[in-house]
Amino acid sequence: MGLTLDAKCLSSQTKFIGSRGSVSAKKIAAAKRKSVRRAPQLDPEILIFDVDGVLIDVRETFWLSALQTVREITGKRATWAELYKWKSQPENNDDWRMVSNWVSSMGHQVSYEQARDAFQKYYWGENGKPGNVLKEKLLVSQKQFSKWARRRELNLFTGRTRKEFSYTFERMPAASLFRNVITMDDVKNKKPSPEGLFKILGDRDPNSALYLGDNVDDALAARAAGVPFMAIVPPRSFDFGNRAGQFRELGALAILNKVIDLNSWLTQR
Repeated sequence: MGLTLDAKCLSSQTKFIGSRGSVSAKKIAAAKRKSVRRAPQLDPEILIFDVDGVLIDVRETFWLSALQTVREITGKRATWAELYKWKSQPENNDDWRMVSNWVSSMGHQVSYEQARDAFQKYYWGENGKPGNVLKEKLLVSQKQFSKWARRRELNLFTGRTRKEFSYTFERMPAASLFRNVITMDDVKNKKPSPEGLFKILGDRDPNSALYLGDNVDDALAARAAGVPFMAIVPPRSFDFGNRAGQFRELGALAILNKVIDLNSWLTQR
């Protein structure tokens, strides 16, 4: 079953979610209430989730590790604004690639492997010092995962390695609810390649699925695979307007403040 939308309804929704510039808390709340009432109903058979920034809060884990790595290599303090700028560029969903590109632009030629090795001690820890990985927080409850799983097939397509995924996610009861988990170790070509989405879909119609992600590489992968896409952009995140506009231009059906806002778009089975 493919996804169907009311064109008039979607137009009004994307006009709000793609608006640029700063918006007051009152206006955001009012617009959000209005958009929820008008949300067109979707009925995907298959839900595919990215992990970082969608199901797990990684600001104090992966992203903090990236900032610390950049500072170590360059000797200069890296800012959150700079991180979001680099994150919004294609092929930087992979934090090791992003760090390599970032520091190289500052005159420090660092390979992908060197960036990875420097990053790991901050993320995993070293010499008995705990790493940032311990700060990861799940953004969705077991109850919500179970509710989705009763009605639809659940899958994960993540830029994490299998080790990174397993450490945080497989210890949680919700892990058993996902039919397929595709990590960077399971594909030859990483995001924005759609290879992982094709592995999940097999011979099934791309329009029977919905992919939810928070990075431009997620949107590019979805577009290449012909899979409908929704973007997760918290309303108070850096450069919200431009990020939302970028996702809209890449064909996102909606910009959600958080992944559980998906519920207002799904038909009840």
